[in-house]
Amino acid sequence: MIIYGKQVCLHALQEHETSIKTVYIAKKGVLPQKLFEAYKPKIKFLEEKWAQSMSKGGNHQGLLIEMEALKESDLTTLKKENFILVLDGLTDTGNIGAIVRSAYALGVDGIIASGVKSLKYESIIRTSSGALLNMPFTIIPNVLDVLNELKQVNFKIYGASMDGKQLNKCQFSEKKVLVLGSEGEGISKRAKSKIDQMVSIEMKHEFDSLNVSAAASIIIHRMGNVI
Repeated sequence: MIIYGKQVCLHALQEHETSIKTVYIAKKGVLPQKLFEAYKPKIKFLEEKWAQSMSKGGNHQGLLIEMEALKESDLTTLKKENFILVLDGLTDTGNIGAIVRSAYALGVDGIIASGVKSLKYESIIRTSSGALLNMPFTIIPNVLDVLNELKQVNFKIYGASMDGKQLNKCQFSEKKVLVLGSEGEGISKRAKSKIDQMVSIEMKHEFDSLNVSAAASIIIHRMGNVI
């Protein structure tokens, strides 16, 4: 897979050396000297037109990397963790990337994307500033199967909703799952049938809702700091 953009590429070079196949440079001085020397055998220089083609017109900032395909986690491994995030029908890679970045920073142990068959991992890596490379992540299309299996190993399932119980009044289990629905549809009926408790963010002013990634950050922070 090809990723591009200075910050996400620098993160990959510093933290995921074994996954790097080729480093493409289209701008002088874009790599710190130490990294340039470390990856010299894998570096290739590109003309701007080829860099634009490889990034499909995106803002590559003079640096692109070909990496090994992202290795997905699996449900068996994730069931051993304590805090799992389930994305129910989310498809916007910008929102997913922002959620992954916050989830990684705030202590989520793994993420499962349901209601979808595939996602553009390269885009999520970029919009998560590289956090997806560190976060256990997998796609399991059937959300009902996912939640059933997690409940069987004593996870309590929480869902984000405008009409749920206010966060500041909630107590959370040690083994917990947060389900986030898409901005347009919310949590699906199938997922709702397995949720133990809906939770919501108390609003200080009347407003429709928060962006799903902003709401995710607030709820994850609260759930991660209450036992």
